[in-house]
Amino acid sequence: MDADIYREPLPDVRRWRRPPWASSRPTTRGLGDRFIPNRGDRMNMNIAEALLNIPRKDESTDEVSPSRAAYRKLLADTMLQGRTRVLSFSNRPRSPLKSSLEAPTPTHIQPTRKRRRIPQAPEKTLDAPDIVGDDRFNVLDWGNKNVLSIALDDKVYLWNATDGSTTELVTVPESYAPITSVSWAPDGRHIAIGQYNSIVELYDVTTKKLLRTLAGIHQGPVGSLAWNNNHLLTTGGPQGAIIDNDVRIQSHAVRSYRGHDDVICSLKWSSCGKHLASGGADKLVNIWDVSRSSPLHRFSNHTSTVRAVAWCPFKDNLLASGGGETDRCIKFWNVSAGTCLKSVETGSEVCGLLWSKHERELLSSHGPEKNQIAVWKYPSMTKIAELTGHTSSVLYMTQSPDGCQVASASADETLKLWQINEKSTEKKAPKSPHVGPTNMYSHIR
Repeated sequence: MDADIYREPLPDVRRWRRPPWASSRPTTRGLGDRFIPNRGDRMNMNIAEALLNIPRKDESTDEVSPSRAAYRKLLADTMLQGRTRVLSFSNRPRSPLKSSLEAPTPTHIQPTRKRRRIPQAPEKTLDAPDIVGDDRFNVLDWGNKNVLSIALDDKVYLWNATDGSTTELVTVPESYAPITSVSWAPDGRHIAIGQYNSIVELYDVTTKKLLRTLAGIHQGPVGSLAWNNNHLLTTGGPQGAIIDNDVRIQSHAVRSYRGHDDVICSLKWSSCGKHLASGGADKLVNIWDVSRSSPLHRFSNHTSTVRAVAWCPFKDNLLASGGGETDRCIKFWNVSAGTCLKSVETGSEVCGLLWSKHERELLSSHGPEKNQIAVWKYPSMTKIAELTGHTSSVLYMTQSPDGCQVASASADETLKLWQINEKSTEKKAPKSPHVGPTNMYSHIR
């Protein structure tokens, strides 16, 4: 029975059908795996290498410009190591050659910025006897030649910050005293001196000669002065009058601005020379345009005398102003839109304002109780330093031409110098002297 099992006929394979999921393509044996072809004898490696290394017709040296030929030679020597092709067959890859064209890899991390330290004590203290302690006046200024001027009653003294020497510039007659304002011209050689009897005098500090007397422009003390350039001097008087004076011509009063009802306490021109800011005892801040006599903007937000105004050096349309004893605020104005951006309570009357020349900071001088100078970070208005040492209101404040030092004067009859920023060690190329139609006093008639 078992033998009969093996004698059964085999099934007919011709009736077998391919399943529907099987591939209909015929398989070819001897051609290798389905993914990796077996090239066999159909690729000659020697011929392929020869074809890759044969120069192309368009690479003939007869048709290549000298500059392109030099570039190819430099490329072959530095990056291709003498080869004419980037891709070529070889037994082993060549070791890469570091190209001189590659940028050097930085091997060190740049040091972080050193934290700035502001000394709390003054660097120097000088005597200032008989200084006038009046918040309507401005008797301290620092010129571009690094000379500090200060008015002490009827005298003006010059202190050279470079060599530390002190000289007396002028003593005015007793009937003219006290001197109420001083202001350096941008050239650093000429100075304007406002007096109690409404006269303004212009001096050459090199020769100590009186160059010009401006009379009849105000009816009382000239407490504020501001230069727009080397020939246009703006003066502020006791009745709210503001006058532009061209010191080159005989009839020097060329323009007047009317918008205050009381003493002008502060005047500042913008860096572009198109806008003038004024603060007065009438609690107003006015913005003037040179093309009109009426105020461009009139800000009445302060509740006390506006003793200080200061234009921002890094934003042309930003102005800061400080209020007096009952106001005690620093306000920031957008003069383009005519709006108040921010008001900061300081805790005491604001006597002076200065923008830093190195940092985005604002310096303010104050009255009692601390009689301090405050350093504020803008725009957060975080107080980063407070400098104390005066025993009376810090009525006058100015800064050096390099912006590293600040000078302050008070009714306590002292002049103090404060180090605000470290002096730069980099040497700047000297500027060539400016010669032009605005050269001062060469045109005075």
